[in-house]
Amino acid sequence: MVETIEQAPAFDTTPGNWLCLDFTHTLDSRYDAHPRELLKDYSDLVLWGKYVHILKADEARSLCEEATNHPVEASAALGRAIVLREAIYRIFLAIAEDASPQEDDLATLNAALSEAMSHTRIVPKDGSFAWDWAGREIDLNSILWQVVRSAADLLTDEELDDVRACAAEDCRWLFVDTSKNRSRRWCDMKTCGNRSKARRHYERKKQA
Repeated sequence: MVETIEQAPAFDTTPGNWLCLDFTHTLDSRYDAHPRELLKDYSDLVLWGKYVHILKADEARSLCEEATNHPVEASAALGRAIVLREAIYRIFLAIAEDASPQEDDLATLNAALSEAMSHTRIVPKDGSFAWDWAGREIDLNSILWQVVRSAADLLTDEELDDVRACAAEDCRWLFVDTSKNRSRRWCDMKTCGNRSKARRHYERKKQA
């Protein structure tokens, strides 16, 4: 059963600075023995879309209604979201580590990209034109269209060189380093950075 839209998971506020990287953060404590899945239900995916401001309130309500009326399709869409999320994570982790992404992961991304781009259209906007998505308020996969477009854009953007993985081995969250001298090491200095400092301090005291 699809949960009500008000039951929000605790999405992390640490930005990856690109939509596709923020999407990988929906698996919390990834390297723990028991990672915490934040997308347990299709409504969680909708809530994430609202959280990152790619869904308006009326679009979110419409998608939740579609999911309630078509639970099998909603479950399948959620499954595709998780498969895509993990492929995106592995692709950009490899890049952050100066390695080559696996062909299977790129194939997963390309298949999702091909499907997503079949829904694109050009619409008038403010005296000019803009990209839009046909059927975004009723297609249960529409949130993924924007995620996969973000991943494709990042892969072809000059900021790809600034993709980093948090230096904490038990974290490895992904982000684009926008710091002035491109020296950011942690997803969040207040959490992983401070833990690392405390660990080093403990080791120094132990050796002394």
